[in-house]
Amino acid sequence: MELFNYFRSSASYRVRIALALKGVEYNYRSVHLPKNEQLSESYAAVSASRLVPLLRDGDRIVTQSLAIIEWLDETHPQPPLLPADADGRARVRALSYDIACEIHPLNNLRVLRFLTKDLKLSEDDKNRWYRHWVETGLEVVERRLAAQPSTYCHGDTPTMADCVLVPQIFNAQRFDCRLDHVPHVMRVHEACMKLDAFERTRPEACPDAE
Repeated sequence: MELFNYFRSSASYRVRIALALKGVEYNYRSVHLPKNEQLSESYAAVSASRLVPLLRDGDRIVTQSLAIIEWLDETHPQPPLLPADADGRARVRALSYDIACEIHPLNNLRVLRFLTKDLKLSEDDKNRWYRHWVETGLEVVERRLAAQPSTYCHGDTPTMADCVLVPQIFNAQRFDCRLDHVPHVMRVHEACMKLDAFERTRPEACPDAE
């Protein structure tokens, strides 16, 4: 099994956490996003979207981080990253989508590059954009967690939602986002980072870290 990813990509970090939680071994394949290696013809041969992460298992290719995590949950069911009950699965998915679909798309590398190179925003304005959408987006997650508090995002074991939350906090901290207004979010983040699967897959521990 091979994981094509970039150490600082939060979507890639999600999948690394999931693989570690499940104890699945894989070969780490670095795709350097700032150097545009994702746009190369060699990578285009395996990735129609030219995005990371991409998981290759023999002839099987799975893309999009949440699809990869759900595929892993179906093919490597222990430990489960989605609850057994329909209500629980819906809540975990909603928490995951709050971040992966509502926050992350506004702040990924392609968007930030467009803001500065095409729209000519200053670095300060770009960072204001980033902080605004991350901080307001995390308020939604905070309200969900406050309404049903638990050790992790949902219950006493990590789920897909935790795999998505932790990388977003990593990037929020890089951009000096205000996080004191989301105490439940930070409490869950702290609980996750006590686990080996989250700690050893962090960006600075990756082989391509800079």
